[in-house]
Amino acid sequence: MIAHGKEVKIFAANACRDFAEQVCHQLNLELGDSEVKTFADGEVSVSIKETVRGADVFIIQSTCKPVNNNLMELLIMIDACRRASAGRITAVIPYFGYARQDRKAKSRDPISAKLVANMITAAGADRVLTMDLHADQIQGFFDIPLDNLRGNPLFVKYYYDKFPADVHEDMVVVSPDVGSVARARIFAQKLHMNLAIVDKRRQKANQCEVMNVIGDVRGRDCILFDDMVDTAGSLCNAANALKEIGGAKRVFACATHGLLSGPAVERIEASAIEELVFLDTMPLPENAKNCAKIKQITASEYFAEAIRRTFEEESLSVLF
Repeated sequence: MIAHGKEVKIFAANACRDFAEQVCHQLNLELGDSEVKTFADGEVSVSIKETVRGADVFIIQSTCKPVNNNLMELLIMIDACRRASAGRITAVIPYFGYARQDRKAKSRDPISAKLVANMITAAGADRVLTMDLHADQIQGFFDIPLDNLRGNPLFVKYYYDKFPADVHEDMVVVSPDVGSVARARIFAQKLHMNLAIVDKRRQKANQCEVMNVIGDVRGRDCILFDDMVDTAGSLCNAANALKEIGGAKRVFACATHGLLSGPAVERIEASAIEELVFLDTMPLPENAKNCAKIKQITASEYFAEAIRRTFEEESLSVLF
């Protein structure tokens, strides 16, 4: 018997309502009736317009730009459901903001990812469901269960459909930096492709200088693989290095989260990347929607299955 909630109810704040509606469609559920608005002074107001007493509640909200507004919407909606006697509350955070602030890089640095984890727990969440945390150790920042889904199975399926299996041995998965080697290696193994690394030296934040390419990419199609693309400087420099230094034939790229801040879209359009694929863990900026190189595929079915398994107390390991 499932003791934590008599039924599933899914709510969404303002960050990714379209995504939440797709998840509900996969589960044959209606999106919960709620309203999230902002007062004139900027304060967030949440109204839950249906009963959640005893229900297993899932609140879908990415903490993407505007990060602080979306985070407060999530926290206040969790608090509203807790005070309305929800049986269990799961914060479904497709993109977890502040994840890059996961350690003290220099004296007097905050560890903001831990602070956000504490806030989500204090608000009343019982579980967290997210995807591709920038640093895996963030799972240990939470004192409640956290499931960190992986986006690579969706990309593996996408590229198996795009390229015939008999050409995979002649293709190369490329890590755009040393820090992403572990996730790129797993991705390459699943696609039965070789692995290469772009070695770069970062001069300052959001700027990097590509030094060389480790691995044989000459005359081959390459797939750059990363967890997120922010200003796209690292990714575009890596793509250009693969063509100019490594002699790659074509360069494709994929990443779970498309933040695309600042000049990102312009950089992508001017780069050697032929196609860049993201998951819909957050909405794309308007200028990215008009970029022919950028494509988005949905992770809604993946999250829907995770929600179903969480409610029915089934293992999520099959999703990995």
